[in-house]
Amino acid sequence: MIVHSKSTKNKVILDANAFFVPLRFKIDIFEELKKVLDVNFEPILLSPIRRELEKIAEKGSDKMKKNAAYALKLAEKCTSFEVDEKTAGSSDDAIVHMAKKWNCPVFTNDKELKKKLRDINVPVIYVRQKSRLEIDGRI
Repeated sequence: MIVHSKSTKNKVILDANAFFVPLRFKIDIFEELKKVLDVNFEPILLSPIRRELEKIAEKGSDKMKKNAAYALKLAEKCTSFEVDEKTAGSSDDAIVHMAKKWNCPVFTNDKELKKKLRDINVPVIYVRQKSRLEIDGRI
């Protein structure tokens, strides 16, 4: 249950692709999250997502390495949360598991992940019309 209080911080899990939004669409994701959520929130970076970004920064094309380095810089604004790898499975599995456990929204543009989250009634935040964030589902 998410409590709507200005003092309580509501968790929001960010998927790896959320960190590339500022580069692709020139959107300040943290400012937009404030607008769309209208509550005090805590952006969460799950350990499998951090590892995914680090892997891209290390092994991607030159452009992807640069973008991933920027994404990792943005990720520093988030609260890191270690997820047990045995429980996690894939990054998406970790997101689905933790979103369900915490009953919190997820910021992602991944079509398959959005469907998985909607199937379990988890609110999804995504880029709309390449210019702003929108939320699908009730918080």
